[in-house]
Amino acid sequence: MSPSLASVGGAMLLRKLLPLPVIALAGSVSGVELPTMFSNHAVLQRGEAVPVWGWATPSESVKVSFAGQSKQAVANEKGEWRIELAPMKANVKGRELVVTGSKSGPVTVSDLLVGEVWMASGQSNMQWALSATERAKEDIPKATFPAVRMFLTDLVTAATPQRRVGGKWHETNPENAGKFSAVGYYFALNLHTELGVPVGIIRTAWGGKPSEAFTSRETLSSKPEGKALIEKLDQEMKRFDAGKAKANYEKKLAAWEAIRKANQAEPDPKKRVKLGRRPGKPAAPALSPNRPMSIYHGMIHPWVGYAMKGAIWYQGESNARRAKEYETIFPLLILDWRRQWQKELPYYFVQLANFRKPSTDPGTPDSWAELQNAQRLTLSLPKTGMAVINDIGTANNIHPPNKKDVGERLARWALAQDYGKKDVVVCGPLFKAAKNEGGKIRISFEHARGLKSRDAKPLARFEIAGEDKIWHWADAAIESETVLVSSKDVPKPVAVRYAWASNPEGANLINSEGLPASLFRTDEWKLSTER
Repeated sequence: MSPSLASVGGAMLLRKLLPLPVIALAGSVSGVELPTMFSNHAVLQRGEAVPVWGWATPSESVKVSFAGQSKQAVANEKGEWRIELAPMKANVKGRELVVTGSKSGPVTVSDLLVGEVWMASGQSNMQWALSATERAKEDIPKATFPAVRMFLTDLVTAATPQRRVGGKWHETNPENAGKFSAVGYYFALNLHTELGVPVGIIRTAWGGKPSEAFTSRETLSSKPEGKALIEKLDQEMKRFDAGKAKANYEKKLAAWEAIRKANQAEPDPKKRVKLGRRPGKPAAPALSPNRPMSIYHGMIHPWVGYAMKGAIWYQGESNARRAKEYETIFPLLILDWRRQWQKELPYYFVQLANFRKPSTDPGTPDSWAELQNAQRLTLSLPKTGMAVINDIGTANNIHPPNKKDVGERLARWALAQDYGKKDVVVCGPLFKAAKNEGGKIRISFEHARGLKSRDAKPLARFEIAGEDKIWHWADAAIESETVLVSSKDVPKPVAVRYAWASNPEGANLINSEGLPASLFRTDEWKLSTER
């Protein structure tokens, strides 16, 4: 089935099985209405056309005024209207956006700034609140930056693409900052400090969710890996019976309530029955935030067209058991957003941190490392960048408390590639090439100026193997901007790996900026997650 046919068929299936979304229909709008993102304290993107859209009575004339500009539009038969403001310079003084309909009074939005706008998305490590980080007590009381703002998007799913979303813009102050995305906050603060312009962050992150949930049906269906996920969901939807699900829920709820009431009436605590969680209301598989497209429909699509510079992304933990698939699924997400916004959005992402008990043997299979490598391979897409953080994770916590370094390492990419800060080193060493030199293999890197060991000890966590595919710990020596890898146990080496583990304790290759090298592999041998 072609992607277009798959999309149409899937949409028809959803219409049969799901109720219509409960939102205000465009034709029922009374007066002019703006979507939530155009609200008090919003940040608009500088230097490019800024679309503004909304709803009104069909055929109603609408006038939009902002920063000396005045644009007009006429609502179509669905009550939709749209204008574009001409590119504007950064402005730190809040101004009013006024939208007036010919059949209704004006709608005024206050305190809008013009600066840089970025979307911060992914799962829990991007959603992670500033209040839960290691620097919370130090940084929140100092968080008075009126030109740094964040929109906290409501966590919602939908079965079809939406144009409305909940949430609001927040100014940065000690009362608000604690609930901000910590990574997004430090990224924004770094840009604001370096550029001297307002920065707005759109948080669309949701903990524990896979990348395919943030991607559209059409784009997922364009590749076999994504198409398989779509087909699995469509089969789940065919099997889903809303009536049976409701009846089953009501039965479970009644049993739960009976136990709860019996426990309340029982004076002897020892005779009370253990009460589990209250049963959750049934929902169609397409509305699960763990399924393809659901978050895209509810939280990403409403923003499509909002002028922004680019996106930052921290996710992958929920896809780690499907690392090989991620080599396709993650790039699809980036390409999808670029297709939706109709521009090559810069897209900077975080490679997963070191996590779990350190491994001690070379050649240990590791899906976490495979996922990290899939992220590294995504750098083949233009205008991407990766923050390597295999030096700041914690063995027993999938949420590293250090989010400041993460945000600032992401900001390095934006400052260098989007804002002309050519003196900024964007990251640590990234594998470039391998050359066999007799009994040794020479590895060259990008971003390799000043290669050195972080702890002044010999380089560690390099592995080497011959044609027998048996891995051995290797000796590794820095020679200028390369590393020469060898082992007395492998006289004829053919492959090298570095930091290939969930927690590569001892990995110590850095550059002059102190930024860590990413893991890499030079072999193309079958990995543990491949079938």
